[in-house]
Amino acid sequence: MTMALTHWAFIYAADGCDPERDVSITETGTCRTVLVGVGRPEQSPAVAARLVADGVQLIELCGAFGPVWTARVIEKIGGAVPVGAVGYGPEATHGLHAIFTSR
Repeated sequence: MTMALTHWAFIYAADGCDPERDVSITETGTCRTVLVGVGRPEQSPAVAARLVADGVQLIELCGAFGPVWTARVIEKIGGAVPVGAVGYGPEATHGLHAIFTSR
């Protein structure tokens, strides 16, 4: 038996984001996508727990979280839903460095 993906979330990190305020929802009629911005990675486990309580079937994390915060999210939700994380290959190193050190 297969189950269709009908509700998933993406948590991203950006300066100034507040996970209580910075939530965007897209409804396609068959799938609900929830985007939640956090200002600090340590906010992500609680956000993930809230999303699971709201019925998401899958959570993806932006590349800013890395393996440590991905593991903390998985631990917080007790593996209730799959959690994936965006990763960047070595070819992206210079571009990422330019973006995050250009302040």
